[in-house]
Amino acid sequence: MSFEAQTKEKQEVTLWKRLLFSQALADKTIAKKIAYLGVIAALCIATNMFEIKFATVQFSLTIVSSVLAGIMVGPLFGFLAVFLGDGIGYAVNSMGYPYYWWVALSCATMALIAGLVMYLPLRFKGSVYVKLAIICAATLLICSVGINSTGMYYIGLKLYMPKNVLAAFEERFGGRQTYGIYLVIRFFILGQIWNSLANYALLFAVVPLLKAIKPLKLDLN
Repeated sequence: MSFEAQTKEKQEVTLWKRLLFSQALADKTIAKKIAYLGVIAALCIATNMFEIKFATVQFSLTIVSSVLAGIMVGPLFGFLAVFLGDGIGYAVNSMGYPYYWWVALSCATMALIAGLVMYLPLRFKGSVYVKLAIICAATLLICSVGINSTGMYYIGLKLYMPKNVLAAFEERFGGRQTYGIYLVIRFFILGQIWNSLANYALLFAVVPLLKAIKPLKLDLN
């Protein structure tokens, strides 16, 4: 198919379909849409339950699965799949923690952002990397900092104060618990920035390869 034909085909995808589905799913049957949602929700459940702790850093693949949900399923249905997957994952294995709904909201918003960014009209070679860079920056600021960390500071710490966070407050800041100090501790002392960077690096490696999977028919340009 020529570039002009591809462009015309993209323009024919109505706004409501762009908000609901990815380019790959917009014209698929209901059965295929449901199948995609099920697979993505299962992936989110699995990544929500799988976590590795190295020193003070908790590594997981929730950022990767959330962004992939937005890219493969679309903005709103990607949001729904991630939020549902996080809730089911918690129900299956809560590990004794209370349900942090803002964490689910943060991950689901990552899917929403990824789905919207992938519709940006960037059509040059390598534009997928530009879109990924935008996704990484936006999800870090809006989701990891704006939603997750803010929710944890203003709500989560009142429900459950992790001992390592409390110890870091006491040792380095004399017990002061301002929001700015919490961000420094969470990202740079407890090392959550490394979890984010590892996920973003994996996205840059994996997402371009998805185009080679012909059954997916993903358009990443």
